[in-house]
Amino acid sequence: MQEEIVRLEAVEKRYQTGDTTITALASSNLMLETGQLTLIMGPSGSGKTTLLSIIGCIIYPTAGKVYYKGQEITSWKESQWADLRLKEIGFVFQQFNLIEPLNALENVMQPLSLQGKSKSEARGLAEKALEKVGLTDRKFNLPKKLSGGQKQRVAIARALVTEPSMVLCDEPTASLDSKSAGVIMNELKELASLGKAVIVVTHDLRLRKYADRIIYVEEGKVSNTPSDETLYKQ
Repeated sequence: MQEEIVRLEAVEKRYQTGDTTITALASSNLMLETGQLTLIMGPSGSGKTTLLSIIGCIIYPTAGKVYYKGQEITSWKESQWADLRLKEIGFVFQQFNLIEPLNALENVMQPLSLQGKSKSEARGLAEKALEKVGLTDRKFNLPKKLSGGQKQRVAIARALVTEPSMVLCDEPTASLDSKSAGVIMNELKELASLGKAVIVVTHDLRLRKYADRIIYVEEGKVSNTPSDETLYKQ
């Protein structure tokens, strides 16, 4: 069953540099639901990551309102947003962002430690998360001993270990070959089928076949259709 998870109303993001105002995101309305894998597509510098950062409560909009599960959170303090991110949102990044001195298991345990869970409980939950992405046999490997695809699967396990309602991915397949990218996207698709909201920022046309919905961002403007469809044909 699909339910609204994030809603943006007339949201804008502008930056002031001296006398110049840069509009990273023009006034946008958007509603995202659980149970869907949504792609956010567009060229570099179009505003995709800005949009994802607002959806993920990383940056405040300059104008407009942000709702999470029906509650307006635009005026929340940063500490409240941080708590929401820790408990409700999982993040997966292009560069994996694994902590190099820690093995796969320890990396996945990190957000649980931040939540104040005991070491034994965190370890048990982390082991289950690694099992879900097929990396039980790699749990004691340091990141340098893992392939790019394996690192990304550790990052997914870390994003999932807190049982978030929403998973946000910023170019999760950009560093991967086609086979590894397919494995990652199938895992994300499975997450969506289990009721999570999965939002993926990408310019990778290979990923369109996995999407339940595609949102296009061009020159800071959000749309359900691209301005130039030829750019999105293979």
